Amino acid sequence: MSSDQKVETTLDVHDSKEEPTSTSLRDKFSYVLSKDFIIIVLLGQFLSFCITVTIVTSTELAVNHKAEYPTTQTFLTYIILAVVYTPFTIYKKGFNGWINIIKKRWWKYAIFSLIDVEGNYFVVKAYKYTSLLSTMLLDTWAIPCVVLLSFIFLKVRFHWSQYLAVLICLAGIAALIIGDFKTDVEMNTGSNLILGDIFCLISATCYAISNVAEEFLVRQRPFWEVVGQLGIYGTIISGIQLAILERGELIGSTWDGKIIGIIVAYSIAMFCLYTGAPILFKLASATFFNLSLLTSDFYSIIFAIFLFQSKLHHLHIVAFVGTMLGLTIYNIYPATQPKVESIKDEDEED
Repeated sequence: MSSDQKVETTLDVHDSKEEPTSTSLRDKFSYVLSKDFIIIVLLGQFLSFCITVTIVTSTELAVNHKAEYPTTQTFLTYIILAVVYTPFTIYKKGFNGWINIIKKRWWKYAIFSLIDVEGNYFVVKAYKYTSLLSTMLLDTWAIPCVVLLSFIFLKVRFHWSQYLAVLICLAGIAALIIGDFKTDVEMNTGSNLILGDIFCLISATCYAISNVAEEFLVRQRPFWEVVGQLGIYGTIISGIQLAILERGELIGSTWDGKIIGIIVAYSIAMFCLYTGAPILFKLASATFFNLSLLTSDFYSIIFAIFLFQSKLHHLHIVAFVGTMLGLTIYNIYPATQPKVESIKDEDEED
């Protein structure tokens, strides 16, 4: 339905005196009561849980095992993405079609991959230097960045209620942090807080750019093409960066079964994240994706309860409920669709 048709439909509803108010309210809330909304919420929470696994595993490596090789961690993820989705792309497009993708769009995927690699690099580096409080607060910087970038580059126009929903979700983070202070969670540790905070901001900005760029790309092309190309160029870029920055650490590291197991768990969670995220971008938006990820801090606390005997405060529950409420309000009045046209290659049917 076009925007003009939506306006006409809305006017017809309000102009009709015979239409009961209950029907109008039901129309407004029809999407948040639909199966489609349940699907995107569940997918968003699954991806949030995946993010939680990457946070827990990265913290475990950096703090308890003194194993600091952020590029190496994601290098394996990009390899898996390339190994899984490149053959699938060749199967769907043929070898010549795959070569044609590289010839036509390699520079788009290379830039997108570079930003994504650096986002992953700086967020893992930040875990070593800054506090948990700073990480939780500064990660939310990605949300206003995504909203602004979507407004400018994707031409998305948000309803006022959606800005309210963003504020409610961010208020949930505030409640979560207060709950941590109430339970005496140690949040002020960090060897270099200023450097770590800078890394957090760089990472959040890179993620925001990467998310909006990926939403743009998956609205143009199939997600398996986008993720497969990300795997290829991400492997190349992170491989070069690994050789330059982390060669010494890798040579001097003592590898054992536990460290390898943690890296494997991290890679599996990242693979699931990279597979599900572009699907959510297309079904919802990059903004909805980032709002969904706010609940990862709540899931991290659940992990801490079982792993480190932390305590659950009632404000933690308030924070989770607040975030879910914000996600619901965000979808009562859907934002306009991004102005991105899908593109087809010569060998594809219309």
